[in-house]
Amino acid sequence: MSEFENVTEVMQSRPSSGDVSAEYFDHIKKINDIFYDQIKISDQKAAYIFTFMLAFLVSSSEVRAVFSLGRYIGGAPGSILFSGLLAAASVFSILSAILVVLPRRLGTSTSLFWGGWPKHRDLFFEAALRRDERYLFDQYLENAEILSCIARSKYSCVTFAFRGLMVSVIAYVLLLAAG
Repeated sequence: MSEFENVTEVMQSRPSSGDVSAEYFDHIKKINDIFYDQIKISDQKAAYIFTFMLAFLVSSSEVRAVFSLGRYIGGAPGSILFSGLLAAASVFSILSAILVVLPRRLGTSTSLFWGGWPKHRDLFFEAALRRDERYLFDQYLENAEILSCIARSKYSCVTFAFRGLMVSVIAYVLLLAAG
């Protein structure tokens, strides 16, 4: 049997007992902590982008003007193009930043989520009476899946918001250059 087949076999094998070693338990708890921190960081990044975009829109009369119909009537083609690009990118960036911080609803939860606690309290109590460590491990494992899904969703919106911000800045510079 090749080394690759041995590794594959180990990766696909199931433990022979329900016991989870302390190392795996510590590791899955650390994964949950890291994923939770990444979710908080995505929210912070969205807040920075939102704040920058709002300040950008409020502080610049040139930027505010791109939302005026008069800007597009009888304007130079370059000015119209860059104004439209700036307006669209700004709105896109702000909406993407807002989508990052909106609450997420998934069809599943664990005892680690406050909203799911009423549903999981009795199961947790029964597992505690049995001293079922596997229940705890499974809760952390399922919670890591949920946090991973939330983090991926949030980071994709952060990416969109940041790209919208970059396009806004480029369109603003081009608009100023077009005069």
